[in-house]
Amino acid sequence: MPEYNNHVIEAAAKEGYAIPAFNYSDIWEHGAIVQAAAEERAIVYTASNMRVAGSIGLPYLGAIGAAAHAVSGGHIFNHLDHSSSVELCKQAVDSGYHSVMIDASMCSLEENIAKTKEVVAYAHAHGVVVEAEIGRILGRNVEGTYEGDDYLVQVKDAVAMAEETGVDSLAVGIGTAHGFYKEEPRINLERLKEVHAHVNIPLVLHGGTGVPYDTVRACIANGMAKVNVGTLLHGCYVETLRERMKTWDGTNISDLMEPVRDAIKEKVREWIRVCNANNRI
Repeated sequence: MPEYNNHVIEAAAKEGYAIPAFNYSDIWEHGAIVQAAAEERAIVYTASNMRVAGSIGLPYLGAIGAAAHAVSGGHIFNHLDHSSSVELCKQAVDSGYHSVMIDASMCSLEENIAKTKEVVAYAHAHGVVVEAEIGRILGRNVEGTYEGDDYLVQVKDAVAMAEETGVDSLAVGIGTAHGFYKEEPRINLERLKEVHAHVNIPLVLHGGTGVPYDTVRACIANGMAKVNVGTLLHGCYVETLRERMKTWDGTNISDLMEPVRDAIKEKVREWIRVCNANNRI
């Protein structure tokens, strides 16, 4: 049975920093995260969303995550991000993931609670932690596209999710978005403070890319103990690869991809420090 590991997020919450969670798409992005975490002496989550899980396969990603966890001395945790499927969460648990996110935020509160409770019961029986979501993360996401003004978390709903499900952490909609922001993000810190005052589990910030660092740190100071970043890494990947392709001689994939990995690694390093997560091990 995997070690029940929510203590790392709980410790971050108590000590005033956040565990960074980095979304990856392949082994090169994953390697960049692992290397940066080792060099920065940081505890991190490596996160795969539903599309990555579907294209590569949970058994393979579970094995990669287990290897990173072992090599890091237990400081890198494998996370399934934004799964709208209860069954996929269970499959990730069976594949050795340390953490899963059930995202039923597109459902009614009652259905969100019911799905979260089902995942929590299964995951906790196997020593795996669970994240859920209340309110919505704006933008075009693997789990749907959300715009307009219906994103903001309601305090009473967050309290109900935390108290009725036994979930370990809660992503809350406060104005962040997946993808690149087209304008300055409007983050509702007052609502975050209200939720933090009434909910006794760690909160999670999604859509970190493009949020000003001072705002990220303000979110951490008000309960966000895990911060997710993905788009920034993917953008760096594509831009660096495009430039590398201009001079690559076509003979060795490692010659092409290692500089791409190293460029991504610097972005990871930067966010580890934004979260004040360096030198924690």
